[in-house]
Amino acid sequence: MSLTIAALTFGVIFLAELPDKTALASLVLGTRYRAGYVFAGIAAAFALQVGLALVAGSLLAMLPHRWVEGVTGLLFLLGAAMLLRHNDDEEGHAGKEPSSAGFWRVAGASFVVVAVAEFGDLTQIMTANLAAKYADPLSVGLGAWLALCAVGGIAIVGGQKLLQYVPMKVIVRVAAGIMLLLAAFSLVEAIVG
Repeated sequence: MSLTIAALTFGVIFLAELPDKTALASLVLGTRYRAGYVFAGIAAAFALQVGLALVAGSLLAMLPHRWVEGVTGLLFLLGAAMLLRHNDDEEGHAGKEPSSAGFWRVAGASFVVVAVAEFGDLTQIMTANLAAKYADPLSVGLGAWLALCAVGGIAIVGGQKLLQYVPMKVIVRVAAGIMLLLAAFSLVEAIVG
């Protein structure tokens, strides 16, 4: 396991997930239900989605090296374009007293909402790309899962506070910039070999 790959994956996935619909869903769920119950559900959903992304990345890694670099470079470019086109659709959500619904009901609902929202999502595609690029599924998987859980936790506990200090445009641009750098690196590797 490489801590460098895990840290790189964490940073890229963390920044890409911040403006995502899943963070907003976690925020809304956190205002309605107990934070711990919601977090348990979303953490399990993220584990499932990261696992699926690692399988996809492992299949992609079976291609010749130049093809992998070319495909991942193009997908990183696509991801950067998707981020830059992201329409920040913030709506204020008044915080209510969290509901006292049971653990399994809340965790199950949170799992379903996030698992469906993340399926085929940008961060899942990015995780598959990173798994194919680095051929280290443990490091990529751990970094991606921790990043997704961190964003979910932040959204549950205080997503609106973060946006008071860091504008969404800045978050999106930083994530897109990192993806453009990764795309450029991958495409150069594909051409040079």
